[in-house]
Amino acid sequence: MTNTSVSSTARLLGAGLRALLVLTLVCGVLYPLAVTGIGQALFNDKANGSEITDDRGKVVGSSLIGQTYNLPKKDADDAEEAARPDLKWFQPRPSNGLGSNSVNTQYSLVLSGATNRSGDNEELIQWVKDAKVAVVEDNSTGDHEVKPADVPADAVTSSGSGLDPHISPEYAEIQVHRVAEKNGLDVKQVEDLVADHTTGRTLGFIGEPRVNVLELNTALRNLSQS
Repeated sequence: MTNTSVSSTARLLGAGLRALLVLTLVCGVLYPLAVTGIGQALFNDKANGSEITDDRGKVVGSSLIGQTYNLPKKDADDAEEAARPDLKWFQPRPSNGLGSNSVNTQYSLVLSGATNRSGDNEELIQWVKDAKVAVVEDNSTGDHEVKPADVPADAVTSSGSGLDPHISPEYAEIQVHRVAEKNGLDVKQVEDLVADHTTGRTLGFIGEPRVNVLELNTALRNLSQS
């Protein structure tokens, strides 16, 4: 009886070990290699994080994640100092309310998410009012005045994720004169740049037309340095 019990246990352990080795080989080696190979062969850009490179071949970010374009702080150690936008670049949507990120200092968020404030929240309303005033002031130039009625919603509100890499063509358009002036470019050159980087609705009916800010600013940098 004892020998039979030991023999049965040994067979079970042997079967379990063989199953472990087979599943480790299939699920831990072969399957990941197959998925990685297919991803690299058919979806190389997406599999590698949808990276964006400049004309020097340097990776500047991902087309899926928004970045801010701010001037350096006057005092790098002052956590309370407000960020000031670098107005030679197209500006993304606001990214309020989720704290600071000490790892990726190009974006002010540590977590993806919304501000979770209701539409009648006084702080949110003040944010929107202040943002609207700033958009009008920042984008009005000597020969072009931005009217408050021209400011689109995405210029003064953050996205649900807080990481939206896109802005509306309308928001990009009201920034054209300011960007052209700051970079010493012709307005028509910048307008063409925006048009070239405007993506229409997916399949013609899904979503809204949009402009990827990182892609647009990368093209702007290349144009300015050419």
